[in-house]
Amino acid sequence: MASRFLKLFLFAVFISGSATVVFSQAEFPDAQNSRPGRRRDDAPNGVKEMLAKQRAERDKRDHEELLERGAEALRLTNQLENSFAQNKGFSQQDKARLENLEKVVIKIRKELGGDDDEHEEATMAEAAESKPSTMEEAFKFLQTTTVKLVDELNKTTRFSISVVAIQSSNTVLKLVRFLRFKK
Repeated sequence: MASRFLKLFLFAVFISGSATVVFSQAEFPDAQNSRPGRRRDDAPNGVKEMLAKQRAERDKRDHEELLERGAEALRLTNQLENSFAQNKGFSQQDKARLENLEKVVIKIRKELGGDDDEHEEATMAEAAESKPSTMEEAFKFLQTTTVKLVDELNKTTRFSISVVAIQSSNTVLKLVRFLRFKK
């Protein structure tokens, strides 16, 4: 009888131990094993630090590229103004420069987080006030607006966005399109 009681007791202990293990795994499913589909929050600290460092380097590189695009836009604007002052007209090379300037400014505006803001009253009022009547005025206004854009880009950090830079980029784009279609 004692051996039968001992077997029954061991069986009860085994069942209760098994139930404890099963219930503890059901309560903490991630504790049972680490699977490849883990959440990013569960990554080790070293991996988190490495990802943060890579993100910071990428942001810094993107900001440097933004500044380089601003310098490129200013260079193209200077070339266009000088060419127009000498020739009083457009050459094929000037048309290509205008297209390149438009592409560069679109990239700048996109990277700043802006888009076409034709509905914005401030930009419309500025365009109405300073609408160039001659090609010379258009090139001078293009030059001053591009300088303003580059100055605003130089004031920004990789952590900030300049509304003035977005508005300036929109104004430069409108002037480029005006010059392209005015010919």
